[in-house]
Amino acid sequence: MWKTQRSTVKGYFLAGGQMVWWPVGASLFASNVGSGHFIGLAGSGAASGIAATAYEWNGMFCVLVLAWLFLPIYIASGVTTMPEYLRKRFGGKRIQIFLAILYLFIYIFTKISVDMYAGGPVHPAGLHWDLTVHPSLCLSALPGGLAAVIYTDALQTLIMLIGAVSLMVFSFIEVGGLEGLQAKYFYAIPSIRKENSSCGLPREDAFHIFRDPVNSDLPWPGVLVGMTIPSLWYWCTDQVIVQRSLAAKNLSHAKGGSLMTSYLKILPLFMMVMPGMISRVLFPDLVACADPEICQKICGNPSGCSDIAYPKLVLELLPVGLRGLMMSVMIAALMSSLTSIFNSASTIFTMDLWKHFRPRCSEWELMIVGRVFVLLLTVVSILWIPLVQAGQGGQLFIYIQSISSYLQPPVAMVFILGCFWKRANEKGAFWGLVLGLLLGFVRLVLDFIYPEPQCGEPDSRPGVVKYMHYLYFSMVLAAISTLTMLVVSMATEPPAPEMVQRRGAGELQSSHSSTSSCFKTGLTLNSEILREGDAWRCVISPELTCPPCNSSSSSPASIFPALHGAHRSLSALPLRTSLYNESFRYLKEKNPISHLLSLLSEPPL
Repeated sequence: MWKTQRSTVKGYFLAGGQMVWWPVGASLFASNVGSGHFIGLAGSGAASGIAATAYEWNGMFCVLVLAWLFLPIYIASGVTTMPEYLRKRFGGKRIQIFLAILYLFIYIFTKISVDMYAGGPVHPAGLHWDLTVHPSLCLSALPGGLAAVIYTDALQTLIMLIGAVSLMVFSFIEVGGLEGLQAKYFYAIPSIRKENSSCGLPREDAFHIFRDPVNSDLPWPGVLVGMTIPSLWYWCTDQVIVQRSLAAKNLSHAKGGSLMTSYLKILPLFMMVMPGMISRVLFPDLVACADPEICQKICGNPSGCSDIAYPKLVLELLPVGLRGLMMSVMIAALMSSLTSIFNSASTIFTMDLWKHFRPRCSEWELMIVGRVFVLLLTVVSILWIPLVQAGQGGQLFIYIQSISSYLQPPVAMVFILGCFWKRANEKGAFWGLVLGLLLGFVRLVLDFIYPEPQCGEPDSRPGVVKYMHYLYFSMVLAAISTLTMLVVSMATEPPAPEMVQRRGAGELQSSHSSTSSCFKTGLTLNSEILREGDAWRCVISPELTCPPCNSSSSSPASIFPALHGAHRSLSALPLRTSLYNESFRYLKEKNPISHLLSLLSEPPL
């Protein structure tokens, strides 16, 4: 904790950039899998089968896209927040401020309020705790910053895995294994339901992930395309996720953490979705209730009670000792998710909004403001909880994904085009964001004005809500935002060359202090690149000089002509252990270049 220098902005918000791969991977998983996942995935499994697993398996690949494609660009930019990256990429501040406010709204709509609501079905039922106590459990991690959050997440990931696997084993034993679940699930029908209707009946495609493209709850084109777009936003541009990867000590450790998370994402099908289906088999009258009045009495939600599937399984199936363990698991999931979001939200508010209005504020002021903002964020999220409960027919996980499909695709496309299309400019990105988010907010408002009718009731919603699935709407939003950005960017002036210059991982930006000599900056630059296994190319190559220098004659390559072209022969050599160690030690020598030349003279192994 002290090594992360939590009294500084980088130490508090990026853990000092000293995290190794396994706590990064554990924190990525714990930040993603909060109590909303335990409640929401199990509830969707009880209501409609295994199709919700597609969200988890989609994330398996998107988290790898982050580490291999997006993260090197973020590291090269030297940013702390995602809105800050767009400011450096496009220039100006309106996109940065606009996006910072949007991120905070997304956190309230789909993260903080959802996790607080998800804790409601478990903690009051099992421990008789009031819901407002939950945020106080998470505020204890704030003084330590991101380092405290990551280390806490690592421990809580272990607790979650042990508890969830234990419940999974008990559940499958109770139902008779996977074969028993497949045979009994279709007979899990509540005793009281409307006759001559499908209300309360399990879906015939419950064990299919790819479903009918027109009439199903998760059409397969939407799963393949419409689901991937918000998933790319979440795993590749969301502050909560990217901030943990930026805290890794180098790119290799960040990739290792992403690989660990990708493997762990296989487990939710077996730890959450299928136990939810088993809960429906064991308690059909409660979990699968189809009468609004009965559902209101059971769980307080006339739309349905599928979200009580997981806590019901915990309270009724496990012995007393393991029941306490699972309560600890749920508390750990709640804490890990909320602390991660609190830290990232405070980072966005302080670095992107507060510094805009008070550019000369001290680091101490930034950290105080970040802590106070978390308290305000908690209050607003609690006030949003009643709307979460009423959303998407009582299925929490579907509520999360529908909101994500309305707000995240325009942002995802701006990041993708900004990272990989040099012609994209600020005007195109801004109007692509504005138009896409305007349409998304209209659909979001329509969803709340015209909620999904209960089973057996006529559907009088507008056609755009009734017939266009939210995953298809995600595809339309992405297409409109992309087209707008393409047209406006091509019709206006191209971005300045410095905005689109591709830099190697670790290259210093022009924002670094100009008081540092070019010679010294170049050596620091080289040490960062060497950590990524890029040899000595940045110092030796004459094309890559120190950005703060105005004169090319002061670059290391031009000061020592013997180094010109030497990168070709050196890059062919194995990166020997002695060379790797010496690359960091030579920074402290009085004559580092002669020290480097002595290493070059050694014969290759």
